[in-house]
This record gives sequence, structure tokens and C-alpha cells, in this order.
Amino acid sequence: MKIKFCGAAQTVTGSCHLLTLDNGTKILLDCGLYQGHEDQMDDFNSNWFFEPSEIDYLILSHAHIDHCGRIPKFVKDGFKGQIFATHATYDLCALMLLDSAHIQEKDAQYEAKKLKRNVAPLYSIQDAKDCLNYFVGVSFNKWFKITNDISFVFNDAGHILGSATIALKIIDNGKETIFGFSGDIGRPNRPILKDPEKMPLCDYLICESTYGGEKHKDNITTDDYFLKIINETCVERRGRVIIPAFSVGRTQEIVFTLDKLKGQGKIGEIPVFVDSPLAVNATEVFKLHPECYDNEMHEYLRKEGDPFGFNSLHYVSELEQSKELNEMDSPAIIISASGMAQAGRVKHHIFHNIENPNCTILMVGYCADGTLGEKLIKKPSQIKIFGELLNVNARIETLSSMSAHADHFEIIDFLSNQNKEN
Repeated sequence: MKIKFCGAAQTVTGSCHLLTLDNGTKILLDCGLYQGHEDQMDDFNSNWFFEPSEIDYLILSHAHIDHCGRIPKFVKDGFKGQIFATHATYDLCALMLLDSAHIQEKDAQYEAKKLKRNVAPLYSIQDAKDCLNYFVGVSFNKWFKITNDISFVFNDAGHILGSATIALKIIDNGKETIFGFSGDIGRPNRPILKDPEKMPLCDYLICESTYGGEKHKDNITTDDYFLKIINETCVERRGRVIIPAFSVGRTQEIVFTLDKLKGQGKIGEIPVFVDSPLAVNATEVFKLHPECYDNEMHEYLRKEGDPFGFNSLHYVSELEQSKELNEMDSPAIIISASGMAQAGRVKHHIFHNIENPNCTILMVGYCADGTLGEKLIKKPSQIKIFGELLNVNARIETLSSMSAHADHFEIIDFLSNQNKEN
């Protein structure tokens, strides 16, 4: 066998790894978009380290764009095999890839207008629709046979809805080899989703290490710190809390946390806006997949009902409604994509609130190098957004315990069963 790392090597986005078996079968693990420094994005995302038409199978760990975002281009450029994913991952990809294609088309139109020439998108909405025909839904915890000599199993990674680790069982000349791919590892004791499941014992393993060498550093509980920020910003200073959040996973966790705090009487009638069409649709997908929930979430559902809805919660889809939020001067919590604040509606909300000392920008997830979110986390005195240099007067806070990525010690614990001597 041969392994070729075609993305997410010495960086954390663009996940893509090629496994070539002795018999010539080629299996791709993930097919993600690179996100980060703009001068590197176009080159990486437009080119391949292999010929797509020569790949036999794609096995997908989860639906985040940095793991699935190049699939429409992959199919457009010649792939004709099967794409294996969990059922929840397939449902999310149907949303994520169409949304990504819409962004690709809009970006191409903007560039064409600026450069005064035709610019082709990385892929189109039709390309995104076409690629969905190649998906095959596979359940968790059941070995799925691809051929007589190749099978694999998905185990719950606890990262986002439907996320999975992948263990491949490969038989060659009577010898069995287990090849593992962790995808992104979630964290234990997080809301909504099950804890990460240990993988089968592997002979070889590709493991993510987004927070390798680091420990999530919050000293007080997430709910208490979150509530403190809301009260200080919205109640005491009458300002707004702007939360850049990934539409899938982080947004639903934040809404669930607010739902609990609201039910406990700890938050008053502060309006909460989820300003992301993708997040609105993804929340509906969450409701369709209770098989991914942990026991606590099932109990909450039984007692409290809908965990993603309360009286002061408003889901915003229309662009005009989003623009109206920027004209507000009353207290509010605005949750909007993208999570790295590199694009999307949240960038406009930050632009309109960054110079207001009564407001707070709350970062709740990982931000790749070169993104606006990564720059904000460093708390600069000034920052450039949409070409305009702005003073950073708003409070910048980071809540790393909301991260969906395991830290150094959680990764080590996840891998603890891989010691063959045990």
C-alpha cells in the first residue's frame, strides 16, 4: 500500500488522503476545500495531486467544508465511483455543497466584474447537485463490504452530526490489514452529540491533531462564562454579542445552550438571531437524526421538547432581514456564519459593531491562519475589513471550551486503545 497526503498536511484544512492498494485500487479519504490564506486557496482548490477519474472510492468522514467541499469539482473533473458517508453526513452535504456552490458562483461573478473578464467558478450549483448522485449512505458500527477484499466501518467521532472515524479492513494475499483515519475527533461530555467512540485496533492510522500540544484553557464552565458575557454586554452595556459560528454543529450547540439558560430563568427577553440560511436548514437536519444524540439530549427532548426553539429566538434567512440587524442599536445576540469570520453575513455584523465599545465579538471555534477570526483572537488595536481600517473598540472574547475538536489530552485518551501491548 501507498499513502499520499493531498491536503491537511502541515495545515488543518483541505483534508484529502489517497490510499493506493497493492492491487491498484485507489481510495480517497475526504475531499475538502482549503481555507485560509487567500493567495494559496485558489491554487490548492483548483488542482489535484492525482487524476480524479482514476479514484475508485471516496470515503467521507463528515460534512464540514474543509473535508467535503471539493466533491462537486472532484466529480466534475472525472470521478465516477461511489462516495460513502453516514446518513446524517449525506443529508448535511446536500445542504453544505449547494451552499458552497452558491458562494463559488457569487465569488466568480464578483471577480469577473472586478477584472472585466469571464471568471469560471470552482464549481456550479448544478455540479453540486450532480455529485449527490454518487453518495451511498452507510450506518454506524456495521462493517460495510466494498469488495471481497475491502470493507470499512464508521464509528461515531462526536465532532458534528454524522461525523465518523473510518477503519478499513484490507485483505491482501491472505493477510489482513486495518487502516484507520480519525477524521476530526470530537470532545467528551459535550452537549447534543454522543462522545467519540474508540476506533478498532489499527495497523496504520492517520490522526488529526488540530489542537495537538494544546489544552483548552477555560477555567470556569462554558455556561457560566457564556452567561457572564451576555449579561455584561446585553444587560449592563445594552450592546450586542456577535458570535461567528459554523452553521453545522456550533450554531446548534449555542442555541441549545441558550435554550437551557432560558429555561432556567437565567436569561431575560434578549432577542437572539440565527442569521444564516444554511444554519436554519441544518438545524432541521439535526432534528431528523436523533440517532446521533447522547442520552442527556434524549432526556432533554422528553422533558422540554424542541431544544432549538424558544420565544425570543429568530431564524433569519432573507438578506434584507440580515441587513436590518446592522441598523439595530438595542441589545441582541447574533449568531452568524462563517465560523472563521472570513466570509458570510457575520463579517458584515463584525464590520458594523467592531468599533462599538458596548459590543462583544465572541469567538467560539478554531480559526485557521490568515482568517479574520484568527486575527481577531489576537485582539489587535485595528483591523481591516472590506478594505477599510477600523479601530477595535469592541470587546473580543474567546470561549475555547465550545470547540468541537479534541485538545491534546483528549486526543491521547482517544488513541489510548491503540497500544497493542494493552
